Amino acid sequence: MPKLPRPARPRVIVTRRLTPGVEQRMVELFDTVLNPTDTPMSRDQLAAAMADCDVLVPTVTDHIDAALIDAAPERLRMIASFGNGVDHIDLGTARRKGIIVTNTPGVLTDDTADMTMALIIAVPRRLAEGEKLIRSGAWQGWSPSGMLGHRIGGKTLGIIGMGRIGQAVALRAAPFGLSVVYHNRHRLPESVERATHATWVESLDELLSTADFVSINCPLNDESRGMIDARRIALLKPDAYLINTSRAEVYDEEALIEALETGRIGGAGLDVFAHEPAVDPRLLTLSNVVLKPHMGSATIEGRNATGDKVIANIRTWVDGHRPRDQVLEGLF
Repeated sequence: MPKLPRPARPRVIVTRRLTPGVEQRMVELFDTVLNPTDTPMSRDQLAAAMADCDVLVPTVTDHIDAALIDAAPERLRMIASFGNGVDHIDLGTARRKGIIVTNTPGVLTDDTADMTMALIIAVPRRLAEGEKLIRSGAWQGWSPSGMLGHRIGGKTLGIIGMGRIGQAVALRAAPFGLSVVYHNRHRLPESVERATHATWVESLDELLSTADFVSINCPLNDESRGMIDARRIALLKPDAYLINTSRAEVYDEEALIEALETGRIGGAGLDVFAHEPAVDPRLLTLSNVVLKPHMGSATIEGRNATGDKVIANIRTWVDGHRPRDQVLEGLF
């Protein structure tokens, strides 16, 4: 059966609220249906949306699995995801049905790296605890032994995943006096290692057992899911800090909580959680953890740039070309 022609003004359904400027441009360019309430769509609502559009614009909160894609009619030709990660979309099924999937790489690199660096500083220096102390009214003033934390200069930062974000974190870490080591599926070119002041560690176990700070910056895929299990969490040094601005599914959250509760490790800075938006209540009681509501990439500039990429990908497809940010199965 020949493919349907690409519509000059495709029907585009957006699953979540975007920035006003991006929404306005989408309405001007496409037959766009927005989500003014920003309420996450149910599975049935996603199925209905996929049956009524040429292009779906989901976000990381929308799980577009094989069954949903299989049930979608031929009209659905493109899934233009708003965000970099694509672990919420079944790429294999989309490819089999001839549905193009795009993402928005690169635009959130600096924002996420900034948040990672902020957590690297905040956790050992007890910034969240200090802020809470002030607000509680219990602060009695400065004292030589009050609110003591740990300096970060002279320590080792281990980065897991040395892609765009990992490299940006490394560049930010060096001026703070951190030595940077990294673990990646493949070693980076020597020129990149020199530019980022980073040293490759072939063994993930070695990185975990020697680093003072461990930053998770790898994408979530079949290889990384559950990669940092209970055994590997036990390798962390007693005063080590785990920082995660990637995906919670990369590690065993239960094992991490146990390590934090028992003081087995120094602390953690977490921007993502296993069952978002629910957060394990045990984490809320721990003073050695800084918790952020998945806001690593949450800047106005970043959200606008992400929307611009979504629009560019759709327009490129409408014009009959392959979108620059098309995701090919197996690359992530």
